[in-house]
Amino acid sequence: MNAELCNRLLHKFSGGTTPVFPEKKSDDARSLCTALQVRFARRDFEELKIVKWVPRTLDELGYVSRGRSRHRPRDAGHLYGGPYPFVQTGDIKHAGLYLTEYSQTYSEAGLEQSRIWPVGTLCITIAANIAETSILGIKACFPDSVIGFVPDKEKADTRFLKYLFDTTLQRRLKQFTQGTAQDNLSQAKLLSLQLLVPSLPEQTRIASILSAYDDLIENNRRRIQLLEQAAWLLYKEWFVRLRFPGYEHVRVKAGVPEGWERKPLGDVVDVRKGKSITKDSAKGGPVPVVAGGLTPAYYHDTANVDGPVITVSASGANAGYVNLYHEDIWASDCSYISRTSTEHLYYFYLLLRSKQQEIFGFQKGAAQPHVYPKDLQRLPLLVPKDTVLSLFEEFVSHNFCQIKGLHKQNKRLSQARDLLLPRLLSGEYGI
Repeated sequence: MNAELCNRLLHKFSGGTTPVFPEKKSDDARSLCTALQVRFARRDFEELKIVKWVPRTLDELGYVSRGRSRHRPRDAGHLYGGPYPFVQTGDIKHAGLYLTEYSQTYSEAGLEQSRIWPVGTLCITIAANIAETSILGIKACFPDSVIGFVPDKEKADTRFLKYLFDTTLQRRLKQFTQGTAQDNLSQAKLLSLQLLVPSLPEQTRIASILSAYDDLIENNRRRIQLLEQAAWLLYKEWFVRLRFPGYEHVRVKAGVPEGWERKPLGDVVDVRKGKSITKDSAKGGPVPVVAGGLTPAYYHDTANVDGPVITVSASGANAGYVNLYHEDIWASDCSYISRTSTEHLYYFYLLLRSKQQEIFGFQKGAAQPHVYPKDLQRLPLLVPKDTVLSLFEEFVSHNFCQIKGLHKQNKRLSQARDLLLPRLLSGEYGI
């Protein structure tokens, strides 16, 4: 984080007064928080008097309605593949403050049985992933497992309500679904909740403070995408188009450069199986537990694999999903490839990502799909010479080291934001 970004965040706190960081730079979110605390210690707190917060239902603050997806069956192929973004509960769960990425689109036929929601709509999941929220950064459709909230601009700031849901309401909403066969939350139950909200100017003030952190997190996330994309483009140039350094002087026979070999993955690296740990057994520390999902299932206080490490989800709907963790992890319901297995870890990560659809094709079992280490071990590869692999690893290591640093910075920014959230949303302004 540079001085300009620090000043930007401090400007939001200080109402436009002189920033604390005229020249100083820091990459540590904790130092930013310390600076913010010092800044507030010097301020006149008379202007931070507690304002009146009043109870309101969601429909008193704007327009509320469920998404629309009337067609049955919903997997009908003619509904999909068009130009209209179709946001689902998983997309909302994995989004940040604003949702701009999606995994599916609607065709004209899909749009006819749905509707488009405007930019700025707060999406609230009511099935599968209960009470997850994100604000549409694009026009999009979503199904009836999502409730849309469009604020009355004279009554509500969407960002404030999103933070309110995430901090104080999510647990209450999930209690409505406990004990049911499948987690579901009705619109009626959602609208029965009383939300304590301040005046619109106070909502905007609080939301602006918190969103400054999310702005920095999003900026880092985009930088991560660009760095990984650059590594991916280099991989394609060297190992798909075969334009690696010195390729002009290497003979290629039947698509195989001289000195390269065709082998199964298991002959080149050691693909290991994780050790299962239940949520009840996990002790809630800083170490991510990697299981069958796209993100960590929960957290533990001990790692069983050192990072960086490649993981492949072993079971569930996402069995076969390839990911890279830069930190130490507990490998649970997954297969993994670590530094102890290969010096060319980033190459194998990009290779497996390039074969993602083929790996998904290894899934076995209808009710509970699985992808086992033995399935991955038989994956056919074209293995380059060690000299080429080592040179490639040297090039892309710079990208992945930067990615690791940005992930750490985002983690600290999230922690700093989450420390402020309950205080700012409790009706008081103290830090």
